[in-house]
Amino acid sequence: MRTRLAGTSEDGHLCPVEAPFPNVDFLLHQQLQREQDVYANSTTIATTSPPIAPTSALPRLSQSSAAERTSPESPSVRQSPTKRDRNPGPSSISGAGPLNFEHQSPSQQSQNQQQQQSFYARSRRSGNFNWKLSHSRNGSIEKPPPSFFSSSFSHSPSTPPLSLGAPANGAAHSKEMEKEEEQKFVGKRPRIRSPWAITLVTLLISILGIGFLALVLNSSFTRHIDPKGCRMSYMRPGYAKFDDFDTEHTRFASKYSLYLYRELGIENDAKVRGVPVLFIPGNAGSYKQVRPIAAEAANYFHDVLQQDESAVKAGARSLDFFTVDFNEDITAFHGQTLLDQAEYLNEAIRYILSLYLDRTRSDRDPNLPDPTSVIVLGHSMGGVVARTMLIMPNYQANSINTIITMSAPHARPPVSFDSEIVKTYKDINDYWRHAYSQQWANNNPLWHVTLVSIAGGGLDTVVPSDYASVESLVPDTHGFTVFTTSIPNVWTSMDHAAILWCDQFRKALVKAIYDVVDVNRAAQTKPRADRMRVFKKWFLTGMEEVAEKTVPSKDPSTLLTLEDNLNSVIAQGERLVLRSLGASGAVRAHLLPIPPSGSPEAKRFTLLTDHKLDVSSENGRLEVLFCSVFPMQPGQAVAGFAAQINLAGDSSASTRLACNNAASDVVTLPASPRSSQYPFSEEGEPLRTHFSYLQYDVEDIAEHQYVAVIEKANTATPGFVIAEFSNVSQSHRTRHISLRRLLAFGMKFRLPSSRPMVSELKVPTMQSSLLAYNLEISEQNCGKQQELFAPLVRQYLTEPYESKFFVNARKAAVSIHGVAPYVPPPLKSRSTEDGLSFQFWTDPTCASNINVKMSIDVMGSLGKLYMRYRTVFAAFPLLVVTLVLRKQFRIYDTTGVFISFSESLDLCLRQSIPLVLAFLTFLSLFIWNSSSSATANIWNWANVTSGAIDFHQNDLLIGTQDPFFWFLIPVIGLICVGICTVFNYMTLTLVHVLSTAVSLLSFRPGWIRNDERRKALPLPAFYPTSPRRRMVTTAILLVLVSTLIPYQFAYLVCCLVQLTTTVRAQRIASDLKSAANSNFYNYVHSILLLMLWILPINLPILVVWIHNLAVHWLTPFSSHHNVLSIMPFIILVETLTTGKMVPRVDSRFKHFTSVLLFGIALYAAIYGVSYAYMLHYLVNLVAAWLAIVHSTSDPWSVLSGIKHISCTLFDAESTTNVGGVNGTTNTTLAEDCKMRKEP
Repeated sequence: MRTRLAGTSEDGHLCPVEAPFPNVDFLLHQQLQREQDVYANSTTIATTSPPIAPTSALPRLSQSSAAERTSPESPSVRQSPTKRDRNPGPSSISGAGPLNFEHQSPSQQSQNQQQQQSFYARSRRSGNFNWKLSHSRNGSIEKPPPSFFSSSFSHSPSTPPLSLGAPANGAAHSKEMEKEEEQKFVGKRPRIRSPWAITLVTLLISILGIGFLALVLNSSFTRHIDPKGCRMSYMRPGYAKFDDFDTEHTRFASKYSLYLYRELGIENDAKVRGVPVLFIPGNAGSYKQVRPIAAEAANYFHDVLQQDESAVKAGARSLDFFTVDFNEDITAFHGQTLLDQAEYLNEAIRYILSLYLDRTRSDRDPNLPDPTSVIVLGHSMGGVVARTMLIMPNYQANSINTIITMSAPHARPPVSFDSEIVKTYKDINDYWRHAYSQQWANNNPLWHVTLVSIAGGGLDTVVPSDYASVESLVPDTHGFTVFTTSIPNVWTSMDHAAILWCDQFRKALVKAIYDVVDVNRAAQTKPRADRMRVFKKWFLTGMEEVAEKTVPSKDPSTLLTLEDNLNSVIAQGERLVLRSLGASGAVRAHLLPIPPSGSPEAKRFTLLTDHKLDVSSENGRLEVLFCSVFPMQPGQAVAGFAAQINLAGDSSASTRLACNNAASDVVTLPASPRSSQYPFSEEGEPLRTHFSYLQYDVEDIAEHQYVAVIEKANTATPGFVIAEFSNVSQSHRTRHISLRRLLAFGMKFRLPSSRPMVSELKVPTMQSSLLAYNLEISEQNCGKQQELFAPLVRQYLTEPYESKFFVNARKAAVSIHGVAPYVPPPLKSRSTEDGLSFQFWTDPTCASNINVKMSIDVMGSLGKLYMRYRTVFAAFPLLVVTLVLRKQFRIYDTTGVFISFSESLDLCLRQSIPLVLAFLTFLSLFIWNSSSSATANIWNWANVTSGAIDFHQNDLLIGTQDPFFWFLIPVIGLICVGICTVFNYMTLTLVHVLSTAVSLLSFRPGWIRNDERRKALPLPAFYPTSPRRRMVTTAILLVLVSTLIPYQFAYLVCCLVQLTTTVRAQRIASDLKSAANSNFYNYVHSILLLMLWILPINLPILVVWIHNLAVHWLTPFSSHHNVLSIMPFIILVETLTTGKMVPRVDSRFKHFTSVLLFGIALYAAIYGVSYAYMLHYLVNLVAAWLAIVHSTSDPWSVLSGIKHISCTLFDAESTTNVGGVNGTTNTTLAEDCKMRKEP
């Protein structure tokens, strides 16, 4: 038996081996180095042989010369390895074939002929290395299998030659600019270019893009950060699990669980006795997150309401908080999980309501009606689940009438990686919009439902607070959106988790819930209108237009008696200023006459004090009344008044006033002394007293004649009171200034010394949440007088209800959640006068001007891009990757050279990428112009139908229709170029690290004998796997996808296999340097980059599946077992593991590759953010197309299978005219069959 050296075939032919650099034969490397030197020096020759990367035996390092192909018995093939020189000629290395001396002088031709003959004398073999093991036993060249579309896919000897020099005729090869660039590129390519190489243009653009990204990230974490003001909460939790809520009630009993919260020390049993409240945790949330709110509810009822007889009589009872253990399910990424939770919760509500009917489990007053509905609290995605419950088939009618959500993304899904989550959101929102578009209440299944969405604001970095808006879902009669910075006594932003445990917020939330509870009704809550009134009272500032004033609608409750000769009446138009209370030592009244409502100028009454306003019959320091003269005769009974204030004493000359107490309409403002820094009290700091503020339009109090300010302090008490009637025209201003002018020059205005106490400024153009502003206020000079309070500023939006307060204001960082990218438009279109407004409370006793300056903070605005556009970087970079891959294929199909990713990126940056970004920029401007004219009408919500407003108009491109932000597309494109460049080099580094690791593991000591080293060399890198093995592997994966695993898991496997293929290709390309090796490595590397960019879209679903396995939930996903979604990837990756280079496409089919990749690039930019899940399917089409191209030369392709059947029939009936296959004759068929039988 003959012994064969490693790296050779049985007849001595040289084959590539998978060996690290130290183990490759030294002579082989020396030969390759000499060949490259010759190749680099021969820049004037032109080849006449087939292209570098033919596909007759795909992929090969190079093609045999024409002379070798004509005769299998050529000496260059038959010569034994002992007689063969190891230095092939230059044509064999380059794949160029015989040299062409057509355009050289006779002397040059003679010299080059001699040089060529010397190389052929040194080597009589072909320099053609195959990726596969050689199976030739007789020394003949392995023939390629018959291929389909031989005129379309260039892998036959008839393929036009590749020119490495200038064109012979000097004519241009194409009329198109891009093709000319490709031909120039070929002429400028003297040698194989390293994939690590980068041009100066690409480097500078990438650095600029990464620099922009660094600025965005730095700004988002360092600038315009809302201060944290939440105080810690404490509780003593206990949980009672309902084990009998089992599979008889729900099919999810083995996965989810239901609990009842109990505050230990107050509620020591598991009996229900109050009002049912269901808490729904969010994405990956815990059922224990209910404990801060539930503990506050238990303590508030036990300490306060239980002792208040009027509250108990009004229907206040304790709250029974139920909570659900979802095993930390991931609902943000998976629509089916969201639907499963909604189905389970509907069954849970049915079970909860049944508990109140069971006397063994209920300790409820039997005289009260049995509950028929449940109050629902939802955190994060739990709020979306709460809305989903009402559209489920198992929803029990009227079982939910109050929904309060915290940091819930109602407007759109947080990410669009799953088609089911996008579809579920669309179904939910369409149902709610359609319900509230009905004209009659009987046709609206949600007429009794109220929805309040509470957003955390700027500190919430998990879900953009813009997504918490419900203005596009419900009218303001049934719900609203409010930010925690607006809620009285909270006034702070909070992050995604802190909204559950923030002590200030949970107190306000619990009081609001108790205020809507009424156990005397079966629904357990007050009617819808009353509920909305309560929520606006507790969650809004009280200065909104929708805030209701109670004073005009109340009957007089206080009788005020004054002496007729009192000098306490303030003259019309004058201001009341009290610098202290109780200075006179007795109770004193100050009367301000109310101007008549028919005045030429609109007037407004305002009052500000640092004392709490007393309610009727309360013994405090200050009380404000709205009074009218009460003509009562002496001796007339006054029993109709709940309180009486007699300041006349025994005087017979007195005036009686029937008054209403104004304490119910007081607006609580944060105190603004000089020592304050934030509107809230920080942790460990004693609670500060707040300002009390009253604000009325004259029309609201026109039925009264006086405003009475009663000093009830008997001793001197520090504090102040300022009350006045002011003209609205003097206190309200509107500045119409464009954003461009505001950006260039800023905005300045002055508050004059004769200003009213409260001034308002509205800037209609300041609506976008993408901009940040700086507000500067000059010092107010009070002279020798003491300043009553430091300037207080409130910024606010009308929809959604967002207010922020700045105390002791000198400089303020202003940011808003207004018109945000990708958020649907509201049901009621915004007015052109709507925008950001400011209220300034300044000390009017300081007779000095105050200068205010407003400017756009450019650096701070960059940070706003992070939260609004971070999902863009899951889709927009695919624009760059597909354009780069498109350029690679165009050059490869034209020249046979598959350039590296970085080289292709450089070419794209010079033409295609700038053109595409310019096109997208003009497209965004066109969309804005068309939509602005189409939505000019202002729709009333009651008349709105589901088709009247395009709720998807912000789904495209960058999600905004403001032409001011046209520059965002180029900026995002620039950042994505930098990201793609960095990602490319990260992938290169990973591949090289893995390759080095494999090389180290297979390292052999240098002192081993040469013969022993050759025997120890590993097998070739690419094994010639049989078609049957590949078909079996593919079939197994597809069966698993269709039954057990989601296709996302198979995609992850494909990415790992592709990474392995790339590592193997890199090892051989570095050890055996040739154009064909470089082509294949660049090809598999680019495919790997494309697949890795799609991997983040598939990972969330994979995480959900793994989580389900962890909780022993083995029910397959109903929406992710489509084998067609992964089969092309599997086939392509399996094909690439054999080391086969993709065939060149020379016919019209090459345009299909270009159009397909270009279409994906446009889709990724236009629809990629809103419908990111489609990117997987589109790239799946690319994989399918490449698999088809590969199959044209694959022996187990569909066409080859047809030919195999034909050969079988031909052998069985050799005398019968079988007919040609795909146009071949019987003679051709016989030759093909004969070739297939050859070993």
